[in-house]
Amino acid sequence: MQIQELKPVHKRKKRKRIGRGGKKGSYSGRGVKGQKSRAGRRFQPVIRELIKKYPKLRGYRFKRSKLKPVVLSIEILEKKFKSGEIVNPKILLEKGLIRKLKGKMPEIKILSKGKLTKPLTVEGCLLSKKAKEIIEKSHGMVK
Repeated sequence: MQIQELKPVHKRKKRKRIGRGGKKGSYSGRGVKGQKSRAGRRFQPVIRELIKKYPKLRGYRFKRSKLKPVVLSIEILEKKFKSGEIVNPKILLEKGLIRKLKGKMPEIKILSKGKLTKPLTVEGCLLSKKAKEIIEKSHGMVK
């Protein structure tokens, strides 16, 4: 058997042509006037409306959205760290206090909520002024 010898199992159904007189009435189910009632009507695809809603990114290779720093309080450091330990992003990740964002190590900011009684060494983190004071008051170091 060859491709030109193939035949369909069912007969092809003919398309119903409306608006050509006959028993359907004057408008033939198409309504009155307008683009939808005309022959050869063409509409923009619905997906076009969705595409138009997306924000357009302009400029060379687009501007990168800067990730906000992950906020930690001194209260958390008091609970999770022992006296004299080093606090840096890598150790915070190991202890499960932070996680990577989009596969990258986030910036960490330590805020002054809570009390600190242990001397800790903080490195590679952003600090608020008051948090820095609290860490230095408890004989800790900020690098």
